[in-house]
Amino acid sequence: MAVRDTLGSPPARPLHPLVGLVIAVGATFAAAAIGSSVTFTALGSWYADLEKPSFNPPNSVFGPVWTVLYILMAVAVWRAWKTGRAAGKATGVAVALFGMQLVLNAGWSLAFFGLHAPGPAFVVIVALWLAIVANIVVFRRLDGWAAAMMLPYLAWVSFAAALNFSIWQLNGWTT
Repeated sequence: MAVRDTLGSPPARPLHPLVGLVIAVGATFAAAAIGSSVTFTALGSWYADLEKPSFNPPNSVFGPVWTVLYILMAVAVWRAWKTGRAAGKATGVAVALFGMQLVLNAGWSLAFFGLHAPGPAFVVIVALWLAIVANIVVFRRLDGWAAAMMLPYLAWVSFAAALNFSIWQLNGWTT
């Protein structure tokens, strides 16, 4: 006879770690798809016409870099969740922070490329940067490798923030 909780239902079975990985990859790449959908439509038109700084990489660099970063991000949240749970630690804050930075990540693409608004996008990317730092700190408490896997993302978003700021400045502060 199965043990029942206070509501009379059997206790929930723990989520299998591979199911957690599939959820992490799915959520991460869903955010990527949202951001990509607005980015691609603006690349050939609005973005192509912007004045850019000398350190702006070719457009062909962004796709491969982001693909690697999204894979690292998905594995990082999965590791933090799996390792934290195995150690009996609460993982809700780490997963919630990860979700928040995914929303900000997609939100930056919507602001910058979708709304053609480098100024507001810069505000979003600063918030994204802070959320990534907070995520790294929380992940570190659960799994050092998970935290380390977020460092390339932080570095790239730091670069992207400098690029965003420069584009905003070069094209007039009102854009």
